[in-house]
Order: sequence, then structure tokens, then C-alpha cells
Amino acid sequence: MTGIDADVNDNLAVELKDVGVRYRLSHERATTLKETVINFLLGRRYVSEDLWALRNVNLEIEKGTCVGVIGRNGCGKSTLLQVVAKVIGPTEGEVSVRGDISSLLQLGAGFDPELSGTDNVFLSGSLQGLSRRAIHDRYPEIVEFSGLGSFIDVPVKNFSAGMYVRLGFSIAITVDPDVLLIDEALAVGDEAFQQKCLEKIRAFRDSGKTLLIVSHGLDLLATLCDRVVLLDRGQIVSTGEPRSIIDQYHQMIAAADGVDVSS
Repeated sequence: MTGIDADVNDNLAVELKDVGVRYRLSHERATTLKETVINFLLGRRYVSEDLWALRNVNLEIEKGTCVGVIGRNGCGKSTLLQVVAKVIGPTEGEVSVRGDISSLLQLGAGFDPELSGTDNVFLSGSLQGLSRRAIHDRYPEIVEFSGLGSFIDVPVKNFSAGMYVRLGFSIAITVDPDVLLIDEALAVGDEAFQQKCLEKIRAFRDSGKTLLIVSHGLDLLATLCDRVVLLDRGQIVSTGEPRSIIDQYHQMIAAADGVDVSS
């Protein structure tokens, strides 16, 4: 969890101002001492280039709203969530968040594979700023929601992908954050658990909390979100009413594939 940033508007849960995230890529990178010596003797120079995963991103998310993020693979969706979660820092620009954050950005992120599900509940809870007493009080609810039963005492290295997301989602939603970040997590798990998650998310949203969700499940976002953001090549193309932005995304994909959608 993160604390309150004082410089954010009281009506906003999240605000990004001119945010950019740059990665520097080097070609002909030596991976061993031998290659380094050879490159030096041959006078080879490393060639680097800048890759902007995000650039000039300005986004305001009001408290109590559910915002979806869509776009093609590699457009910067997951990077956007990581910046908001403060997993990575922006190369340029400012990120402000008001309230506590819980994030489900990657299946089992932060889990210790050698520890049991129970131990990882306490580990993940402590990493999100909860006291041991608070985790202990929430533990029965976490286990019940996950549906793992006795598997909660099994080392998580033996978990399936579905079991990972069950436990990860249960922890993320039960710590009662002000802002919940979800990255494609609902695509994993059986239909019954997905429906259970959706009901929990709707209850979370209806209680006045804020959600930022990345998903390829466009129908889900259309029914769940107040607003959708369309990203392309690290920049926001448009933002607005979900169905309208989703239609624009479909047109973008069709145009990229050379499909005529004018008729």
C-alpha cells in the first residue's frame, strides 16, 4: 500500500501529468567477460536506442470510478499500471495517488514459491502495510473467498495458475484499499470464480472505491467501467464512454489489418 500524496486534487484518486517511461536498449551487448574483451579489441561500440513505453500521458481518475485500459499488446497498458502502483518510477512527469493501493499486476507477484499459501498471505499483507493482527483478522475471509480449502497450506510452487490468481485476488480485494489495480487477472480461473470476482469488484466499485483495470475482455469493460482509455504506442489515443472507445479500438485494429470498415 501507499500513503496519500498531498499534491493531488481531493476529487481525484489518480493523476498522471506528462508521464513518460523510457527504456534504453543496447545492441551487441556482451554477456561474458570473453565477449567484452573481444568487443574491446575489435573496437566494437554498443548501439543504444530509446524505447518509450509511455510518453506524454495525462490522465485523471476520479474517486469512486472504474476505468478500463485497452490497446494492442505492447502499447504500454501494463507499464501504466506499474507506474500508478509505483512499482516503477516515471522517466519524466509526475504521478499522484490519493489513498491506499492494492494491486494485482501479475499472477503470484511477490509470492515466495517455497512458502505455503498461508505464509504468503501474511507476507503479502505485510508488504501492503497491514499489521499481523489485521492480516490475522482478514485471513478467514481471504481463505474462504479463494476457495483453496486445505490447499492453502501447500507451498505455492505447486499451485496452478488458477490457484495463484485465486489467492492473489483474494488478498488484493480483502485488504480494503482505496484504489485497486488489476492487470488481466480475471482471465484466469474457472467461470464460477470469475463471476465471484466480478461480483466482488462491483461491490467494491459501488462502495465508492476506485478501480483501474487492464483487460482484453472488452465486453467486461463495457459493462463494468465508467470510462475506457485507449492506448497506442505508449500514448493515450482517446478516453471516454466505454462502447465508443471500444468501437474505436476495433476500427484501429481493422485498419492495421487492412480491413475496410467504412461500409
